[in-house]
Amino acid sequence: MRTGFALAILMLSGLAATPVVAAPVAELKLVSEHPVDGMRGGNLSGLALCGKELWTVSDRDDDQIYRLDISAPTWKAETVKIDVPPVPESGLPWGLRSRTKAASFVRGGDLDFEGISCDAAGNRYIVSEAHAAVLQVPATGAPEWLKIAPGMVREARASGMLLHFNALFEGLAVNPEGNQIWLAAERERRGLISIKRPQTLWDCDGPCVLLSEAGQEVQPAQFTNGKAVSKDFADLALFNGKLFTLERNAFQICRRDAVTAKIELCWSFADETLTPNRRYAQLYGLAEALVIDADGAWLGLDNNFGPRADGEKRPMVYRFAAPASGWSAQP
Repeated sequence: MRTGFALAILMLSGLAATPVVAAPVAELKLVSEHPVDGMRGGNLSGLALCGKELWTVSDRDDDQIYRLDISAPTWKAETVKIDVPPVPESGLPWGLRSRTKAASFVRGGDLDFEGISCDAAGNRYIVSEAHAAVLQVPATGAPEWLKIAPGMVREARASGMLLHFNALFEGLAVNPEGNQIWLAAERERRGLISIKRPQTLWDCDGPCVLLSEAGQEVQPAQFTNGKAVSKDFADLALFNGKLFTLERNAFQICRRDAVTAKIELCWSFADETLTPNRRYAQLYGLAEALVIDADGAWLGLDNNFGPRADGEKRPMVYRFAAPASGWSAQP
Protein backbone atom coordinates (compact mmCIF):
# COMPACT_ATOMS: atom_id res chain seq x y z
CA MET A 1 0.00 0.00 0.00
CA ARG A 2 2.79 2.44 0.95
CA THR A 3 4.60 1.69 -2.32
CA GLY A 4 1.45 2.25 -4.33
CA PHE A 5 0.71 5.46 -2.47
CA ALA A 6 4.23 6.76 -3.05
CA LEU A 7 4.00 5.90 -6.75
CA ALA A 8 0.71 7.76 -7.03
CA ILE A 9 2.27 10.83 -5.38
CA LEU A 10 5.19 10.71 -7.82
CA MET A 11 2.83 10.43 -10.76
CA LEU A 12 0.78 13.39 -9.55
CA SER A 13 3.95 15.40 -8.95
CA GLY A 14 5.09 14.67 -12.47
CA LEU A 15 1.77 15.84 -13.86
CA ALA A 16 1.94 19.02 -11.79
CA ALA A 17 5.41 19.81 -13.15
CA THR A 18 4.37 19.40 -16.77
CA PRO A 19 4.33 22.79 -18.53
CA VAL A 20 0.85 23.93 -19.49
CA VAL A 21 0.22 25.07 -23.04
CA ALA A 22 -2.17 28.01 -22.75
CA ALA A 23 -5.45 27.79 -24.59
CA PRO A 24 -5.96 30.38 -27.36
CA VAL A 25 -7.38 33.67 -26.10
CA ALA A 26 -8.65 36.77 -27.88
CA GLU A 27 -6.01 39.28 -28.95
CA LEU A 28 -6.20 42.89 -27.78
CA LYS A 29 -5.79 45.63 -30.40
CA LEU A 30 -3.08 48.26 -30.01
CA VAL A 31 -4.23 51.89 -30.22
CA SER A 32 -0.99 53.78 -29.57
CA GLU A 33 2.49 53.51 -28.05
CA HIS A 34 4.31 56.10 -25.97
CA PRO A 35 8.02 56.23 -25.06
CA VAL A 36 8.60 57.90 -21.69
CA ASP A 37 11.27 60.56 -21.17
CA GLY A 38 12.55 61.82 -17.85
CA MET A 39 12.68 58.75 -15.61
CA ARG A 40 16.03 59.00 -13.84
CA GLY A 41 16.26 55.31 -13.10
CA GLY A 42 14.34 54.08 -16.13
CA ASN A 43 12.81 50.71 -15.31
CA LEU A 44 9.13 51.69 -15.32
CA SER A 45 7.59 49.17 -12.94
CA GLY A 46 4.05 50.33 -12.17
CA LEU A 47 1.17 52.50 -13.38
CA ALA A 48 -1.82 54.04 -11.61
CA LEU A 49 -4.71 56.20 -12.74
CA CYS A 50 -5.54 58.78 -10.05
CA GLY A 51 -8.54 60.74 -11.26
CA LYS A 52 -7.41 61.78 -14.73
CA GLU A 53 -3.66 61.60 -14.02
CA LEU A 54 -1.34 58.68 -14.72
CA TRP A 55 1.42 58.01 -12.20
CA THR A 56 4.37 55.66 -12.37
CA VAL A 57 7.31 54.37 -10.31
CA SER A 58 10.76 53.03 -11.07
CA ASP A 59 12.26 50.12 -9.17
CA ARG A 60 15.58 52.03 -9.19
CA ASP A 61 14.32 55.20 -7.49
CA ASP A 62 13.65 55.29 -3.75
CA ASP A 63 13.14 59.03 -3.29
CA GLN A 64 10.77 59.97 -6.10
CA ILE A 65 7.72 58.92 -8.06
CA TYR A 66 6.47 60.33 -11.35
CA ARG A 67 3.40 62.07 -12.70
CA LEU A 68 3.10 61.47 -16.45
CA ASP A 69 2.46 64.32 -18.86
CA ILE A 70 0.57 62.54 -21.65
CA SER A 71 -0.26 65.59 -23.75
CA ALA A 72 2.11 64.55 -26.59
CA PRO A 73 2.88 61.17 -28.21
CA THR A 74 6.18 61.04 -26.28
CA TRP A 75 5.30 61.23 -22.60
CA LYS A 76 7.23 63.25 -20.02
CA ALA A 77 7.80 61.89 -16.52
CA GLU A 78 7.52 64.76 -14.03
CA THR A 79 9.43 64.08 -10.80
CA VAL A 80 7.62 64.21 -7.46
CA LYS A 81 10.04 63.89 -4.55
CA ILE A 82 9.01 61.80 -1.54
CA ASP A 83 10.61 61.62 1.90
CA VAL A 84 10.36 57.94 2.79
CA PRO A 85 10.53 57.06 6.51
CA PRO A 86 12.45 53.99 7.76
CA VAL A 87 10.95 50.72 6.62
CA PRO A 88 9.15 48.70 9.31
CA GLU A 89 9.90 45.06 10.03
CA SER A 90 7.74 42.88 7.81
CA GLY A 91 8.69 39.37 8.92
CA LEU A 92 10.92 38.49 5.97
CA PRO A 93 13.93 36.40 7.09
CA TRP A 94 17.33 38.03 7.50
CA GLY A 95 18.90 36.05 4.65
CA LEU A 96 16.35 37.28 2.13
CA ARG A 97 16.64 40.88 3.32
CA SER A 98 20.45 40.81 3.23
CA ARG A 99 20.51 39.57 -0.37
CA THR A 100 18.17 42.36 -1.37
CA LYS A 101 20.33 44.93 0.40
CA ALA A 102 23.45 43.67 -1.33
CA ALA A 103 21.73 43.83 -4.72
CA SER A 104 20.71 47.44 -4.13
CA PHE A 105 24.37 48.52 -4.04
CA VAL A 106 24.83 47.13 -7.54
CA ARG A 107 21.61 48.18 -9.29
CA GLY A 108 20.26 50.98 -7.07
CA GLY A 109 16.86 51.06 -5.43
CA ASP A 110 16.93 49.57 -1.94
CA LEU A 111 13.13 49.76 -1.71
CA ASP A 112 12.53 48.19 -5.14
CA PHE A 113 9.19 49.85 -5.87
CA GLU A 114 7.22 47.43 -8.07
CA GLY A 115 3.66 48.68 -8.18
CA ILE A 116 1.50 51.74 -7.55
CA SER A 117 -2.25 52.16 -7.08
CA CYS A 118 -4.68 54.89 -5.95
CA ASP A 119 -7.89 55.19 -3.99
CA ALA A 120 -10.73 57.58 -4.78
CA ALA A 121 -9.30 60.24 -2.44
CA GLY A 122 -6.09 60.43 -4.48
CA ASN A 123 -3.86 58.63 -1.98
CA ARG A 124 -1.16 56.62 -3.72
CA TYR A 125 -0.02 53.21 -2.49
CA ILE A 126 3.36 51.80 -3.52
CA VAL A 127 4.55 48.26 -2.87
CA SER A 128 8.18 47.63 -1.97
CA GLU A 129 9.21 44.21 -3.21
CA ALA A 130 12.44 44.23 -1.22
CA HIS A 131 10.67 44.71 2.10
CA ALA A 132 7.19 43.23 1.46
CA ALA A 133 5.77 46.56 2.63
CA VAL A 134 3.33 49.18 1.32
CA LEU A 135 4.03 52.92 1.38
CA GLN A 136 1.12 55.34 1.39
CA VAL A 137 1.79 58.70 -0.29
CA PRO A 138 -1.23 60.82 0.66
CA ALA A 139 -2.68 63.53 -1.54
CA THR A 140 -1.41 65.95 1.11
CA GLY A 141 1.03 65.26 3.93
CA ALA A 142 4.01 63.01 4.52
CA PRO A 143 4.37 59.42 3.24
CA GLU A 144 4.04 56.62 5.77
CA TRP A 145 4.31 52.85 5.73
CA LEU A 146 1.09 50.97 6.34
CA LYS A 147 0.86 49.04 9.58
CA ILE A 148 0.39 45.48 8.31
CA ALA A 149 -0.12 42.54 10.67
CA PRO A 150 2.93 40.23 10.56
CA GLY A 151 0.64 37.26 10.05
CA MET A 152 0.23 38.27 6.40
CA VAL A 153 3.84 37.50 5.49
CA ARG A 154 3.84 34.37 7.64
CA GLU A 155 0.75 33.02 5.90
CA ALA A 156 2.14 33.86 2.46
CA ARG A 157 5.41 32.07 3.19
CA ALA A 158 3.58 29.08 4.65
CA SER A 159 1.72 28.88 1.32
CA GLY A 160 5.01 28.72 -0.59
CA MET A 161 5.25 32.39 -1.61
CA LEU A 162 7.85 35.06 -0.73
CA LEU A 163 10.58 32.45 -0.40
CA HIS A 164 13.00 33.51 -3.15
CA PHE A 165 15.14 36.57 -3.79
CA ASN A 166 13.63 38.98 -6.35
CA ALA A 167 10.38 37.01 -6.42
CA LEU A 168 8.30 38.77 -3.79
CA PHE A 169 5.46 41.30 -4.21
CA GLU A 170 5.29 42.61 -7.77
CA GLY A 171 2.03 44.54 -7.85
CA LEU A 172 -0.93 45.80 -5.86
CA ALA A 173 -4.45 47.14 -6.27
CA VAL A 174 -6.48 49.27 -3.84
CA ASN A 175 -10.25 49.61 -3.71
CA PRO A 176 -11.76 53.11 -4.17
CA GLU A 177 -12.62 53.36 -0.46
CA GLY A 178 -8.99 52.79 0.47
CA ASN A 179 -9.68 50.03 2.98
CA GLN A 180 -8.74 46.89 1.04
CA ILE A 181 -5.53 46.01 -0.78
CA TRP A 182 -4.70 43.06 -3.02
CA LEU A 183 -1.05 42.07 -3.42
CA ALA A 184 0.49 39.91 -6.14
CA ALA A 185 3.38 37.58 -5.34
CA GLU A 186 5.49 37.31 -8.47
CA ARG A 187 6.57 33.71 -9.03
CA GLU A 188 7.78 30.37 -7.62
CA ARG A 189 5.02 30.34 -6.23
CA ARG A 190 2.89 33.13 -7.60
CA GLY A 191 -0.18 34.18 -5.67
CA LEU A 192 -2.75 36.75 -4.61
CA ILE A 193 -3.25 38.11 -1.11
CA SER A 194 -5.95 40.34 0.36
CA ILE A 195 -5.71 42.55 3.45
CA LYS A 196 -8.24 44.98 4.92
CA ARG A 197 -8.12 47.95 7.30
CA PRO A 198 -11.01 47.94 9.79
CA GLN A 199 -9.22 50.60 11.87
CA THR A 200 -5.46 51.40 11.80
CA LEU A 201 -3.98 47.91 11.36
CA TRP A 202 -4.15 46.16 7.99
CA ASP A 203 -4.90 42.49 8.51
CA CYS A 204 -6.49 39.44 6.95
CA ASP A 205 -10.28 39.14 6.89
CA GLY A 206 -10.34 35.38 6.98
CA PRO A 207 -7.53 33.81 4.94
CA CYS A 208 -4.94 36.26 3.60
CA VAL A 209 -4.01 34.01 0.70
CA LEU A 210 -6.60 33.87 -2.07
CA LEU A 211 -4.37 31.96 -4.50
CA SER A 212 -1.02 30.18 -4.39
CA GLU A 213 0.04 28.54 -7.62
CA ALA A 214 3.16 26.84 -8.93
CA GLY A 215 3.96 25.39 -12.34
CA GLN A 216 5.14 26.46 -15.74
CA GLU A 217 3.53 27.42 -19.01
CA VAL A 218 4.87 27.66 -22.53
CA GLN A 219 5.53 31.14 -23.87
CA PRO A 220 3.17 32.20 -26.69
CA ALA A 221 3.86 31.07 -30.23
CA GLN A 222 4.76 34.63 -31.27
CA PHE A 223 7.72 34.64 -28.88
CA THR A 224 11.06 33.84 -30.53
CA ASN A 225 12.43 30.51 -29.27
CA GLY A 226 9.60 30.17 -26.77
CA LYS A 227 10.08 27.77 -23.87
CA ALA A 228 8.43 26.68 -20.65
CA VAL A 229 8.71 29.40 -18.00
CA SER A 230 7.36 29.96 -14.49
CA LYS A 231 3.80 31.20 -14.15
CA ASP A 232 4.00 34.74 -12.85
CA PHE A 233 2.15 37.92 -11.93
CA ALA A 234 3.69 41.29 -12.82
CA ASP A 235 0.94 43.69 -11.71
CA LEU A 236 -2.68 44.01 -10.59
CA ALA A 237 -5.55 46.32 -11.47
CA LEU A 238 -9.03 46.63 -10.01
CA PHE A 239 -11.91 47.62 -12.30
CA ASN A 240 -15.66 47.29 -11.76
CA GLY A 241 -15.10 45.06 -8.75
CA LYS A 242 -12.90 42.58 -10.65
CA LEU A 243 -9.19 41.89 -10.33
CA PHE A 244 -7.12 41.97 -13.50
CA THR A 245 -3.76 40.19 -13.36
CA LEU A 246 -0.88 41.03 -15.66
CA GLU A 247 0.65 37.66 -16.54
CA ARG A 248 3.92 38.72 -18.06
CA ASN A 249 5.39 35.45 -19.26
CA ALA A 250 2.11 34.41 -20.86
CA PHE A 251 1.68 37.85 -22.51
CA GLN A 252 -1.87 38.13 -21.25
CA ILE A 253 -4.26 39.98 -18.96
CA CYS A 254 -6.74 37.88 -17.00
CA ARG A 255 -9.92 38.86 -15.17
CA ARG A 256 -10.39 37.20 -11.79
CA ASP A 257 -12.98 37.14 -9.05
CA ALA A 258 -11.83 39.60 -6.35
CA VAL A 259 -12.93 37.28 -3.52
CA THR A 260 -11.84 33.86 -4.73
CA ALA A 261 -9.17 34.85 -7.32
CA LYS A 262 -10.78 32.35 -9.67
CA ILE A 263 -9.86 33.06 -13.27
CA GLU A 264 -12.76 34.10 -15.49
CA LEU A 265 -11.41 35.30 -18.84
CA CYS A 266 -8.08 36.24 -20.43
CA TRP A 267 -6.92 38.43 -23.31
CA SER A 268 -3.56 38.25 -25.07
CA PHE A 269 -1.29 41.14 -26.03
CA ALA A 270 1.30 38.94 -27.75
CA ASP A 271 0.37 39.75 -31.36
CA GLU A 272 0.85 43.49 -30.99
CA THR A 273 3.85 43.60 -28.64
CA LEU A 274 5.82 40.92 -30.48
CA THR A 275 5.76 42.41 -33.96
CA PRO A 276 9.28 42.41 -35.48
CA ASN A 277 10.01 46.09 -34.71
CA ARG A 278 8.78 45.82 -31.08
CA ARG A 279 10.74 42.75 -30.08
CA TYR A 280 13.40 42.85 -27.39
CA ALA A 281 16.41 40.54 -27.23
CA GLN A 282 15.56 39.58 -23.65
CA LEU A 283 14.43 36.06 -22.80
CA TYR A 284 11.25 36.87 -20.88
CA GLY A 285 8.22 39.11 -21.06
CA LEU A 286 8.86 42.70 -19.96
CA ALA A 287 5.35 43.99 -19.17
CA GLU A 288 5.28 45.18 -15.54
CA ALA A 289 2.56 47.81 -15.25
CA LEU A 290 -1.20 47.68 -15.80
CA VAL A 291 -4.17 50.04 -15.65
CA ILE A 292 -7.67 49.02 -16.78
CA ASP A 293 -10.41 51.52 -17.58
CA ALA A 294 -13.70 51.38 -19.50
CA ASP A 295 -12.05 52.21 -22.81
CA GLY A 296 -9.00 49.99 -22.65
CA ALA A 297 -5.75 49.11 -20.91
CA TRP A 298 -2.48 50.90 -20.30
CA LEU A 299 0.45 48.45 -20.36
CA GLY A 300 3.92 49.54 -19.24
CA LEU A 301 7.19 47.80 -20.06
CA ASP A 302 10.32 47.61 -17.91
CA ASN A 303 12.94 47.03 -20.60
CA ASN A 304 15.97 47.35 -18.28
CA PHE A 305 17.45 49.89 -20.74
CA GLY A 306 17.58 47.19 -23.41
CA PRO A 307 16.68 48.34 -26.94
CA ARG A 308 13.79 47.13 -29.05
CA ALA A 309 14.51 45.85 -32.53
CA ASP A 310 13.87 49.38 -33.84
CA GLY A 311 16.46 50.84 -31.43
CA GLU A 312 14.05 52.43 -28.91
CA LYS A 313 15.57 52.21 -25.39
CA ARG A 314 13.18 54.34 -23.32
CA PRO A 315 10.48 52.85 -21.10
CA MET A 316 7.36 52.20 -23.17
CA VAL A 317 3.64 52.37 -22.44
CA TYR A 318 1.15 50.76 -24.85
CA ARG A 319 -2.52 51.66 -25.07
CA PHE A 320 -4.87 48.81 -25.97
CA ALA A 321 -8.55 49.12 -26.81
CA ALA A 322 -11.01 47.34 -24.56
CA PRO A 323 -12.36 44.07 -25.99
CA ALA A 324 -15.26 44.53 -28.40
CA SER A 325 -17.63 43.00 -25.86
CA GLY A 326 -16.08 44.94 -22.95
CA TRP A 327 -14.07 43.83 -19.94
CA SER A 328 -17.20 42.33 -18.34
CA ALA A 329 -17.82 39.84 -21.17
CA GLN A 330 -18.99 36.38 -20.19
CA PRO A 331 -16.67 33.42 -20.86
